[in-house]
Amino acid sequence: MSWNIRAGGGVRAQHIASQLSTWQTDVAVLLEFRGTEASVHIAKSLADYGLKFQRNTVDRQNPAVNSVLIASRWPMRRVSLSRAPDNPRRWLHVNIDAPEPFALMGIHIPNRSTGNKYPFMQSVIDIASQWRGPPAVIAGDTNSGRIGIDEESPAFNKTEDNWICNLQQLHWTDIYRHASSSDSPYTWYSPNGRNGFRLDQMFLNNRLLQRQKNFSHVWGGDTTHRLESLSDHAALILDLD
Repeated sequence: MSWNIRAGGGVRAQHIASQLSTWQTDVAVLLEFRGTEASVHIAKSLADYGLKFQRNTVDRQNPAVNSVLIASRWPMRRVSLSRAPDNPRRWLHVNIDAPEPFALMGIHIPNRSTGNKYPFMQSVIDIASQWRGPPAVIAGDTNSGRIGIDEESPAFNKTEDNWICNLQQLHWTDIYRHASSSDSPYTWYSPNGRNGFRLDQMFLNNRLLQRQKNFSHVWGGDTTHRLESLSDHAALILDLD
């Protein structure tokens, strides 16, 4: 499961932890995780119901900076690559020692305004193009999408569109496009225009794609209505054989 929990969880932390337990996930990728009390509560709750193996990218000197957490039911090993994006808070690569092991790369691609978005995206392409490792998934908030397809109003540019197409050409499948199991393609809605966009994706290499069973976008909360959800992002839930 991959989920941008928005600003570390804040006052929603207890409900987010409860929702994660309800989904009974075996591996969770949380984006906008922080070193704050709310996020720490979520991490502890994950450990309490079985996801005790955890890694995160929190900056201890700046705990309120958005980071990535991966929590797993099985042991995992953090992996360092020379080609990894030069943004250690927004990239976390681990190997999961599940009964059928796989590699997981949790990503939170920056916005254009940071000036770091396109170098980050290129690093992901470099890794994908040279991948010789185990079955693998790239999962997270990419702040990117296909022009005219993943947007309710114009937002994405050719670089972002081409990035997703390039991953497909490198045999990293956008599982939403492959499974088509969600009623709506959108995983985030703008607070002002209330326009929908699909910013969150999972890309599976061919070896992991063979094990895909189900995939869905889910709005966490007491209902599945996004306006009453626990985050401004939908969660991505992938079932593997």
